[in-house]
Amino acid sequence: MMRYIHIVILTLILMSCKTQQATKLTKAEVPIVKTENKAIESTNDSLIFPEEKYFKSLRQVTFRGDNAEAYWSFDDKQLVFQSNNKKWNVSCDQMFLMNADETFDSIAPPMISTGKGRTTCAYFLPDNKHIIYASTHLGADECPETPLRKEGKYIWPIYDTYDIFVADLKGNIVKQLTNEKGYDAEPTVSPKGDKIVFTSTRSGDLELYTMNIDGSDVKQITFELGYDGGAFFSPDGTKIIFRSSRPKTEKEIKEYKDLLAEGLVQPTEMELYICNADGSDLRQLTHLGNANWSPFFHPSGKKILFSSNFEAERGFPFNLYLIDIDGKNLERVTHGETFDAFPVFSNDGKKLIFSSNRNNGGGHDTNLFIAEWQD
Repeated sequence: MMRYIHIVILTLILMSCKTQQATKLTKAEVPIVKTENKAIESTNDSLIFPEEKYFKSLRQVTFRGDNAEAYWSFDDKQLVFQSNNKKWNVSCDQMFLMNADETFDSIAPPMISTGKGRTTCAYFLPDNKHIIYASTHLGADECPETPLRKEGKYIWPIYDTYDIFVADLKGNIVKQLTNEKGYDAEPTVSPKGDKIVFTSTRSGDLELYTMNIDGSDVKQITFELGYDGGAFFSPDGTKIIFRSSRPKTEKEIKEYKDLLAEGLVQPTEMELYICNADGSDLRQLTHLGNANWSPFFHPSGKKILFSSNFEAERGFPFNLYLIDIDGKNLERVTHGETFDAFPVFSNDGKKLIFSSNRNNGGGHDTNLFIAEWQD
């Protein structure tokens, strides 16, 4: 997103993807400033590249493994995130809890998932005492296999053993919110604290649904063929932004359906869509080509921050971009040469947490960074 996206897969995409050209908006039409991948030389902000004007400061939170999808508590005091850091005694992604001012190098944060199966997409509930997340642990204690390619193409697995659970901050599961056969994952909570949006295959396709915080009143809100996921509510809870693959040609439709029948999707072509919280007034926001995903509303509710490789000549880098909710004023925010994604604003709008390959010694580790945001 991502929301299920496994960071190892993304790293491989970054290292190996073939060129894909933007289809509707050319590079010449987008006024984006190019900069050298050279960090500012300063004591406190050596992680910030020269043109990253929105970052007042930047702090690295984790230092090894793949760490992503970090989400703030409603009071902005804590964050929950997923990691596969082998030094934290996990075999695949599990959920970890941290205070907003903490950094994790040699000491592991507390794990608040079961340690069984694979987990994804945790999010705080309004009481700041519970989280929701998706897990495969009812299917098996072991981590499910993670296929990376099929017939030479990059794929993501859509595990049909994913269900959505509520847990307290000590890791005790207190409720199961979904029981349908198939994939139920990628849940996020409205800032109003009343609704959850998630992705499910219960209709036979990957569609968006909403439900009340207690799991009641489930409603399908998207209906077009394609993978609709990675959804987030606007700050006032009235709109939803998400990413989607929308196959159009007969060949694309067949390929999509064949992969989905095997519990797989291909993530290399996705655009952003926006709609009202009930699914009405749906419209496509980006027409950039390549992979546009992990969108999140700017605190104003008038812009979207998202990750994209639409400018890439080899499938990477992925950088963060801002765009107005009417699709205008596209602007590049980060200027790395590898991978920046999963941006999430704090509820007070003062900070941004995101995942990045920066400062990893040239390896494949994806770490969490917290920026002080300045408009």
